[in-house]
Amino acid sequence: MSFLSILTGSFSTPAADNPTVAVMEAAYRHSGLDARYLNCEVAPEGLADAVRGARAMGWAGFNCSIPHKVAVIEHLDGLAESARIIGAVNCVVIDGGVMTGENTDGQGFVSALRTMRDPAGARVCVLGAGGAARAIVVETALAGATHVTVLARRASEAKTLADLVRTHTPASADAVQLAPPAAVPAGTDILVNATQAGLYPDVEGMVDLDLETLVGVDLVADVVPNPPQTRLLREAHDLGCRTLDGLGMLVAQAAVNMELWTGIAADRPVMRQALEEALRI
Repeated sequence: MSFLSILTGSFSTPAADNPTVAVMEAAYRHSGLDARYLNCEVAPEGLADAVRGARAMGWAGFNCSIPHKVAVIEHLDGLAESARIIGAVNCVVIDGGVMTGENTDGQGFVSALRTMRDPAGARVCVLGAGGAARAIVVETALAGATHVTVLARRASEAKTLADLVRTHTPASADAVQLAPPAAVPAGTDILVNATQAGLYPDVEGMVDLDLETLVGVDLVADVVPNPPQTRLLREAHDLGCRTLDGLGMLVAQAAVNMELWTGIAADRPVMRQALEEALRI
């Protein structure tokens, strides 16, 4: 009998509103693992010490959230392919003291997306050019999307993401500056909101779109987990689009993390239930 737990966790600031701890510990309990997930408040100036501490204490791995996804890279031993292309890390795997950076944001999104539609052969439009958008455009392109449009307020950042897709994946891509009310490009199959518009407490927030241009879009997805039914998803549903909420991405991402750290597949319905209870949905 061993009294030594598997240790995992998250380094971010602010950390208090991160529900991942509830999701991960529910999954660990359900799988019968003696494992813990510690939600840690880590300021930028403390990141190097936190990473060294995780290695020294034999952690299996940890998540990095805002503002550490890029800064953590210099403290690691290597990067997985998607993390290298994306240029950001949200999951670190520690194996034999060797730290490898992964990016499971995009992997989680694609996994959740596939419950409704395979991105292969699709034309995808992503709203935003931040970290979530960066992961999503790369992973959907690697998953077989034929074309990706990046629609964002900052034209230079949108162009950077489109160039990333063209350089590192088989997909074509273009960048469009978001000038409200923005039109969703004709022929779009999947629209993804990768901004924080609509995130609690601004529950009625939404990217300023010409809603009529949503007609004909097959699937509208939102990365915002709280509330799960954002205004964008409600508007899209009323216009005949299928919708995918942000809880699926968060759960799928956490499930990928668990498998990377423990080698055990997570029970996603259990994780989803824990997330809904944590958010009081």
